[in-house]
Amino acid sequence: MTRDTLIPVSNEAADPSDPSTESFSEMLAEFEQTHSHKGDAGTKQLEGSVISLDAESVYVDIGYKTEGILPRTAFPNGAASIEPGQKLPVSVKGRNAEGYYELSLIRIEQPKDWHSLEQAFAQKAAIPGTVTAVVKGGLTVDVGVRAFMPSSRSGVRDAAEVEKLVGQDITCRIIKLDTTTEDIVVDRRVILEEQAALAQHGRLAELHAGDIVSGTVRSLTTYGAFVDLGGTEGLLHIGDIAWSRVNAPEDVLSIGQPLELKILSVDTDTKRLSLGLKQLQPEPWETAPDRFTTGQRITGTVTRLMDFGAFVELEPGIEGLIHVSEMSWVKKVHKPSDILKPGDRVEAVVLSISPTERRIALGLKQTLGDPWADVSTKFPVGSSVEGTVVRMMKFGAFVQIAEGVDGLVHISEIVADRHLHHPQDVLRVGESVKAKVLAIDTEKRQLRLSMKQLAPTSLAEYLEEHSEGDIVSGRVVDLTSDAGSIELGEGIRALCPITTSTQTAPKSTATPALDLSSLTSMLNARWKGNTPSTTKTPEPLSVGQVRSFKLVKLDRDAQAIQVELEQRSH
Repeated sequence: MTRDTLIPVSNEAADPSDPSTESFSEMLAEFEQTHSHKGDAGTKQLEGSVISLDAESVYVDIGYKTEGILPRTAFPNGAASIEPGQKLPVSVKGRNAEGYYELSLIRIEQPKDWHSLEQAFAQKAAIPGTVTAVVKGGLTVDVGVRAFMPSSRSGVRDAAEVEKLVGQDITCRIIKLDTTTEDIVVDRRVILEEQAALAQHGRLAELHAGDIVSGTVRSLTTYGAFVDLGGTEGLLHIGDIAWSRVNAPEDVLSIGQPLELKILSVDTDTKRLSLGLKQLQPEPWETAPDRFTTGQRITGTVTRLMDFGAFVELEPGIEGLIHVSEMSWVKKVHKPSDILKPGDRVEAVVLSISPTERRIALGLKQTLGDPWADVSTKFPVGSSVEGTVVRMMKFGAFVQIAEGVDGLVHISEIVADRHLHHPQDVLRVGESVKAKVLAIDTEKRQLRLSMKQLAPTSLAEYLEEHSEGDIVSGRVVDLTSDAGSIELGEGIRALCPITTSTQTAPKSTATPALDLSSLTSMLNARWKGNTPSTTKTPEPLSVGQVRSFKLVKLDRDAQAIQVELEQRSH
């Protein structure tokens, strides 16, 4: 293969005296001569002998005046099985700043002709090259012929780093080859990535779950942080940063921050490494029972609200739940946001604790005192209370008599003079009413009230104005063999037992008609003045009679009256 078929320099006729017309073999020979061992080493595989090892490198005798050097990461398990005297096949990549030959375990052979280049391209083999210049869009590389390497495939990021590559020996791969146009494109970045992957695999093989390692935060994401461990990287998930809740990794971490971490898992197949930061700190729930007990009053910060309650952070890693039912004695809380918001500092009472389930139940209303605790003392049965109608149901009305204490007035206990179809027939929400306490059940938090039993009636007035022994007038409205029902006034009935001294007349089928309206007026006037009956001689009782009776029993609590027939003549 002649130079004319490889590198046409110009459209003009070649000048034999022009150095550019020299053959490729002459150019290559001159290059190898001027670069001493570089050219020679780059064209063949060498066998080296391990001299020594240190923490980072393996030193190899390759037959030159200066030793070669290999990083430990180039070997599986960090060169743990490599010993002095061991033979290694190596290739020279170049020299480092300390003068050592940089070696590679990758077999590298400099292609000699287009056929060799085609083989290297087909086999995706790594080949050596020398960066010769910076051109538009990349660099030129001497791989036996002139090749182009795009900046994006150089393995460096900025322009200054690209320029530093000029004059360096590199290892690259042919990614485009057109023998017709003599167009060759090479890639250094892919070789670096493969070497990094090999180094990562070796580094992963050294790491085990439970190991404590040092690393540096490389990048942050919404779900965690990637940490560089030197030769490999691992993921620190947001849930493993701290025992307390972390809303975003950037709230507690920053790029470049050094960390001590615990390896949680290593997957060599997927090359994934899981790391933990909080695992180096004591688990707070393990000692939670030593710090929290049932009935304890504590202070915490509301962290988040759910439909069923609010979570409160009591200390880093320990949260308790205030259920919506434990937020207020006074009103029914439909959603926590009605009374709480994230960030609020609240005082609560520990209701229960379960370390195994990592749960603490809290109560907010318990810090305010239970209004039902002294209801029986403040509102004893039989006492009169005043309150506000807060809501109405078909069966009755609820009246708030104190903050957090509601009582029920059943529909039958609202009024005495008529039947109601609904409490709203006579009551309105917000209306102030008076009622009598009928019963209390503190366990069920139930209070029964009656409004009608406090309403003023003629019977109450009658009992206030009379005493036992008074003689009053009344009309017989009903008779049985045992007793008679006596009307003493409008809506006022008394019981009159039938004794041997009390005779009853046989029922007549011709009882004269009575003017009841005038009789009621007459009775009202007569019982208020204690006017005795004008009956001259005793006669048997019969329905419709107006007779004189003696008040023998006035039961003000039971609102009942008992009389007996007055037998004296007047």
